[in-house]
Amino acid sequence: MRHGVRLGIDPGDARIGVARSDPTGFLATPVETVRRGKGDLARISRILAEIAEDSSAVVEVVVGLPRSLRGGENPATAKVRDFAGKLARRVAPVPVRLVDERLTTVSAEAMLRDRGRKGADRRAVVDQAAAVLILQHALDTERATGRAPGEIVEVADA
Repeated sequence: MRHGVRLGIDPGDARIGVARSDPTGFLATPVETVRRGKGDLARISRILAEIAEDSSAVVEVVVGLPRSLRGGENPATAKVRDFAGKLARRVAPVPVRLVDERLTTVSAEAMLRDRGRKGADRRAVVDQAAAVLILQHALDTERATGRAPGEIVEVADA
């Protein structure tokens, strides 16, 4: 397992959930929900910079990639690939990886509902909870396989 903090991202149409890991890569925790739109990439970049100030190393950013239940690509997948490419250019040289996020928002909703979160209160944190699930799955996968999860987002030279 590589040592260092990872940032987990759940990009939605209205909000972006952000989570982080501890430096050992064992546990993912929520950070914040970023409003989607102008300034969203700048805010994520600032979060990454703040974490880098407090931690020995930021290993990577893990972005949830929505696939169909059969694992195929769809319009949402294309939008996230575009977002991840822009994010990768913004945070370089920190690598950005895309990992399968099928059903994470559904799981996050169910988890919050089971914990008694209702309506607007749940909607305010569901994106963070989904980012935690995405990142935790990536951490667990790396720990089990010894390999970095998902696919790297290539940054084209300008």
